[in-house]
Amino acid sequence: MKYLIVGLGNIGPEYADTRHNIGFMVLDELVKQEKEKFYSMRHAYYAEVPYKGRMLHLIKPTTYMNLSGKALNHWMKELKIPVENVLVIVDDIALPLGTLRLKPKGSAAGHNGLKHIEATLGNNEYARLRFGVGDNYPKGRQVDYVLSGFDKEEQPDLPALIDRSIEMVKSFSTIGTELTMTKFNK
Repeated sequence: MKYLIVGLGNIGPEYADTRHNIGFMVLDELVKQEKEKFYSMRHAYYAEVPYKGRMLHLIKPTTYMNLSGKALNHWMKELKIPVENVLVIVDDIALPLGTLRLKPKGSAAGHNGLKHIEATLGNNEYARLRFGVGDNYPKGRQVDYVLSGFDKEEQPDLPALIDRSIEMVKSFSTIGTELTMTKFNK
């Protein structure tokens, strides 16, 4: 069984460790824990992680957030992975920091990366792991907020949240979306 795990973010040092790059951060930690590494491939940084008889194909799109669908679509076709085996890890300002939600499908909720994926696939029938980053920003400053780093008081919580996200990714690949939601969504 093959799974495509897509961590959303933007490439470049100016975006590293920002709220918008939490998808990259989760996959970076997963690859580090499994002692694997990313390779620069077509439209993405790519890594493979074997897990319980399954192969997790991890991508961090190099297309920038607003064109994330291009990388996802390429790798789905290249690896012949059905949409039900795709999981997108995305930052979500509608959820407070510390909230992780797995959804089997849903709207883009204004997120440009999800909007492009939906437009490219022609549907929203893919699972997504929504990583809450909070919404502590003044009106009209959303872009500045998601492209900024986590606050000092938020940083101590990140390692445990990233580890929990990794558990959810692994669970998705073994027991599926519904049972993972039951187990992890609080």
